[in-house]
Amino acid sequence: MGTVAVAHAVADPSRAGKRREHVGPHMSADYFYARTSGGAPTRSSKLSRPDVPRGTLVTGRIVNLLIGQCHGFIRLPNAREIYFHRADLQEGTAFNDLQIGDAVTFELLEDAASGARALRVVRRERP
Repeated sequence: MGTVAVAHAVADPSRAGKRREHVGPHMSADYFYARTSGGAPTRSSKLSRPDVPRGTLVTGRIVNLLIGQCHGFIRLPNAREIYFHRADLQEGTAFNDLQIGDAVTFELLEDAASGARALRVVRRERP
């Protein structure tokens, strides 16, 4: 666990009107040092993006669309229905252009907490 620096300005008439620095228990010593040395605050840890979930590529047909609620369901060939949201569509696919019966390709993501979900849904080309 890192050390915590706490700085309080001392009542000094020569510092009247100057900005006071206060570092509370929620700020690290590195932050305090960067601020008092005139530098910009720095982060000691590198930020990383979360892994993008990937599923298995499957095909199915749209069986239900709830336009006002922005989601629908896709039926797989084995009669299982999979949920999808308009945010799960592949870029360039418009939710309002989808119709019941359209054949789609998507990535099936099996999630133990919330159930199966279709990601990167795209309508297959019509013959």
